[in-house]
Amino acid sequence: MSKPIARRTLLKSAAAAATGMLAMSSSTEARIARPGTIPAVPPVPPAPQAVKPVIYKSIKLGMFNEKLPIIEKFKVLKGLGYDGVELDSPGGHDKKECRKASEETGLLCHGIVCSTHWGTHHSDPSAEVRAKALADLELAIRDTHYVGGTTVLLVPAVVTKDTPQEVAWTRSIENIRKAIPLAAMLGVRICMENVWNRFNYVHDGPGDQTAELWAKYVDEFNNPNIGMYFDFSNHRKYGKSEDWIRTLGKRIVKTDTKDFSLTKGFTEIGQGDVNWPEVRKALGEIGYHGWCSAEVGGGDRKRMQTIKEQMDKVLG
Repeated sequence: MSKPIARRTLLKSAAAAATGMLAMSSSTEARIARPGTIPAVPPVPPAPQAVKPVIYKSIKLGMFNEKLPIIEKFKVLKGLGYDGVELDSPGGHDKKECRKASEETGLLCHGIVCSTHWGTHHSDPSAEVRAKALADLELAIRDTHYVGGTTVLLVPAVVTKDTPQEVAWTRSIENIRKAIPLAAMLGVRICMENVWNRFNYVHDGPGDQTAELWAKYVDEFNNPNIGMYFDFSNHRKYGKSEDWIRTLGKRIVKTDTKDFSLTKGFTEIGQGDVNWPEVRKALGEIGYHGWCSAEVGGGDRKRMQTIKEQMDKVLG
């Protein structure tokens, strides 16, 4: 038979238990706000740390118009310090020769421009034309995969008197979506370029327009195989390049460049009104590491060297 618990011991145990319950209650109240009280605001997480963007320099191969075999062109460009080139499809340089030259020199064919997107576009009123635009895009995707590239640059729509903005938006998304399964299978991303096609901006509008429509357009696809091929200069007339970069953010897969003067129009790289220090800063803020392809007047190897020097100066 167990001995009875002493009265003094029992009182001490009860007091200790009450103290413990009080402490637990106080701790719980610190975590759970009482009805009618304002809960504690959690600390704001620090802003993402900006990084120094790493830019790989490229040209459209058609800009190098010196009469040389493809392999020699690749060797010259590699010697000048370029990291890669972009090709055209349908048509353009022989893809088999380009692939072989890339393997031999290490100069990458990082992507392809869909060469027919201006005349045969995905927003055309004709179903036959849209079908041809889709076939051309799918050929460009296959050619990109063949040469070892990762993107197809595409002008997705053209606004005309017969095809207003809203119609161009809907038609182009419906048509381009049909190419996504092929792009996904081959690991190629379809990237929309901002150009003067009267689409997703007001062509005769003010100079403080934003990239909000472009962001919404890309987002409507709701697919990781669709992205943005942002040209730093194409819409400098309509807004600040650095602001557009921040709005588009991670949607930007690759970039193009030239330069633009608000008084003279398109110019040589570094001779216009693009604020290059702010562009580099904005690229760092979105954590961009990727390609930039020059899209300016071409020429011989001396011209290619000049373009590379201009890109190095403004982009680092």
